[in-house]
Amino acid sequence: MASNVVELTKTLVLPILEEKALELVDVEFKKEGRKWYLRVYIDKPGGVDIEDCSAVSESLSAKLDEVDPIDQAYFLEVSSPGAERPLKNEEDIRRAVGKFIYVTTYEPVEGQKAFEGRLIQFDGENLTIEIKVKHTTKTVDIPYAKVAKARLAVVF
Repeated sequence: MASNVVELTKTLVLPILEEKALELVDVEFKKEGRKWYLRVYIDKPGGVDIEDCSAVSESLSAKLDEVDPIDQAYFLEVSSPGAERPLKNEEDIRRAVGKFIYVTTYEPVEGQKAFEGRLIQFDGENLTIEIKVKHTTKTVDIPYAKVAKARLAVVF
């Protein structure tokens, strides 16, 4: 059922976001404790602000009320994906070139399954990441097909 709600929400929110020149990052429908949450993550170059989130929330809420696809009570949350935004597709990864990212893989690459470093290049097939190993820097090529999850990483 959750996947149906997610897909319908995407269908309803995309025209709203297009009208406001915003991008859909992700949609989640999750139960936490006894409560259900429908979360919509949006973004735009330079980031979204509270007004963007509020406008999308109001428009989406009205559409959801019209269609009424969810049987139980839930909370609608519209927000930014945050500083550690997930990189969901090839376009997201291309935009992340030059930034610090964190990547996990389905199977080991050079003996490990988690990498954090600067994304140097993405050619559609491989991510080239510059990582620090002790006091040196090296590059690792990670096949895109082996990427389980990727997100931006905050560097301290």
